[in-house]
Amino acid sequence: MRTWLTETLGVSAPVVSAPMAGVAGGALAAAVSQAGALGMIGVGAHTTPDWVDEQCAVVAEAGVPFGVGLQAWVLADMPGQLEAALATPAALVSVSYGPYERYVDTVHRAGRPIATSVGSARAARHAADAGVDVLIARGAEGGGHGWDDVATLPLLQSVLDRVDLPVLAAGGIGSARGLAAVLAAGAAGAWVGTAFLTCVESMTSAWVRERLSAAAETDTVYGRVFDIAARAGWPSEFGERALRNGFYDAWVGRESDLAVDDDAARAMRLAAQAHDADVLCLDAGQGVGLLNGDTTAAQVVAEFARAGALLRAAAQGT
Repeated sequence: MRTWLTETLGVSAPVVSAPMAGVAGGALAAAVSQAGALGMIGVGAHTTPDWVDEQCAVVAEAGVPFGVGLQAWVLADMPGQLEAALATPAALVSVSYGPYERYVDTVHRAGRPIATSVGSARAARHAADAGVDVLIARGAEGGGHGWDDVATLPLLQSVLDRVDLPVLAAGGIGSARGLAAVLAAGAAGAWVGTAFLTCVESMTSAWVRERLSAAAETDTVYGRVFDIAARAGWPSEFGERALRNGFYDAWVGRESDLAVDDDAARAMRLAAQAHDADVLCLDAGQGVGLLNGDTTAAQVVAEFARAGALLRAAAQGT
C-alpha cells in the first residue's frame, strides 16, 4: 500500500493514530509507529510545553517517525505548545479547530508539513488556499470534537474532487475494510482514533477501556453537553461525539441551564474519580462497536494492514 503518507513520512501502513488529548501520549505514539503506522501525540488545552517535550522524547528515543496534534483555538494563549512541538523531530504537525491559518507559515519555516481537519468541501478548499499540506476529511462519525454535518464517505468524495492535496479520511474507520474503502476512493490513508482507545499503551484507564469495549455503534451522541458541564472552553462551533449516558440525556436541550448549574459542573469534575460512566464524558466515534476489549497498538495496526490483501482481492474479483 503505497500512498503519499507512506512515501513522505516513511511508514508502511497508511494509517495515522489521531492525536487524542488525554489518550495519545508518547507510549501510544511510539507503539503505533513501531508497528508501521504514524503515531501522533495529542496536546490538550492545558498541556504544558514540558509535557510535550517529555512525550516526544519517548517516541524520538524509539527512532521512529511521529507527529504532534495541536488545537488551534488554544495556541493564542499557549504558544509554547507549538514551539515545543517544532523543537522535536516530529515528522507531521496537525493544527485543527480554530484559526489554524495563522500557524501555517510557522510550521513551514520549521520544515514540517502541516495538516488540518475539515468538515466540508468548502473548508477543504479554504485550507488548501491557506497552504496546508495534507487534509483530514473528518466525517460526522468521528469521536471527540469536530462537526456533525456530513458523513465520512460523502465528505471524502467531495474533498477529493475539489482539492489537489493528500487527503486522510477520518470518522468510522475501525478495521481493514474501512481502510480499504477509503484507499479505493483515493484517500492517502486513514486518520484513526477510536480503534486505538482500548490499546494498553494509551492513557485510557482500564475501567474506561472496559466501558468502551461494551459499547455498540449506536451508543454515541453528538453535542455540547459534556463540554459545557466541564467548562472546557471549546468554541461553540465544535461539538463532541461521545458515549451516551444518563448525564447527557438529562441535559441535552437544556444547555443554557447547564452553563450556570454549579452542581452539574461539580458532578462532572468528580465523575472520573468515582469511575462514574453515567456522568463522565467518554469520547468515542461510531466505530466503537468494533472494539473487542484490551488490545495493543501492534494488533490494531496489523488489522489495518490487511487492507492491502482486501484491495488486491477486489482487483482480482475474488
